[in-house]
Amino acid sequence: MDRRIFEGLTAFAAIAERGSFARAAKQLGITPSALSQTIRQLEERLDVRLLHRTTRSVAPSIAGETLLIRLRPLLRELETAVVDTSASAKLETPSGPLRITTSRIAAELVLAPRLRAFTSAYPEVTLDLVIDDKLVDVVAGRFDAGVRLGERLEKDMVAVAVGGRQRLVIVATPAYFAKQGKPRQPRELLHHRCINNLMPDGTNYRWELEREGTELKLAVQGPISVNDPRLVELAVLSDCGIGLMFEAQAAPYLDTGRLEAVLHAWCPSFPGFYLYFPSRRQQTPALRAFIQSMKARCPVPPPLGT
Repeated sequence: MDRRIFEGLTAFAAIAERGSFARAAKQLGITPSALSQTIRQLEERLDVRLLHRTTRSVAPSIAGETLLIRLRPLLRELETAVVDTSASAKLETPSGPLRITTSRIAAELVLAPRLRAFTSAYPEVTLDLVIDDKLVDVVAGRFDAGVRLGERLEKDMVAVAVGGRQRLVIVATPAYFAKQGKPRQPRELLHHRCINNLMPDGTNYRWELEREGTELKLAVQGPISVNDPRLVELAVLSDCGIGLMFEAQAAPYLDTGRLEAVLHAWCPSFPGFYLYFPSRRQQTPALRAFIQSMKARCPVPPPLGT
């Protein structure tokens, strides 16, 4: 329906109920002259007179009365729906569906460890987690929020840090290092078999290393390029070469000795993952609860090789 017709119908109902342009204008928060113009435009669009006006009174015409009989219950139902929706949004107990888009690695490292606590605390929330390593437009995709690395987010998004700081580590199996030797300097990686990380645009990620303000970006070479961090893990464990992995992902293998890490000093921690959404005004109780759950404290990774 044309917005102007809806506004006109609301104005017509207010005038008919109160029998006065002045009282209806006060209720609607507009001037009597603006209200009179709205009604005039509505009558012109419908090509029928809805109100009889005299200097002393205002009353619906026969056509106006017929319209009013059908209009009253519709407006009451609409008002009830608005009140109910507003009341539901103000409920303290989070409930209803919550759709989240997340990259696979964020799901594994940030969301999965916190899901049990969240679902136990908020059993009325139905959580849909959709894995997609591409950066997703949460508005176009009808998501409540997304979780990605902060450096990939658009500037117009509200971003909340979740999961604590992260670190990428350079790892391989002891067998690989025994055969090929351990790189002592970053540029020595260029002479090793490395597992390439494919970016969403199809290019290989250039390994970003940093030490005391010196930054390096290395275009490493190797036998395999993959677009899934889990496949990097499997390839490294299979002795295919050196891989760049999230420390939390590699930690179980480092603890047991299945993997070894090198060039520790060139692998500083960074802010990590963010939960993002378009506007703070759009937060539902369920989303607010989810944000708090995902912000649960995660300690800064300790230095490697100590």
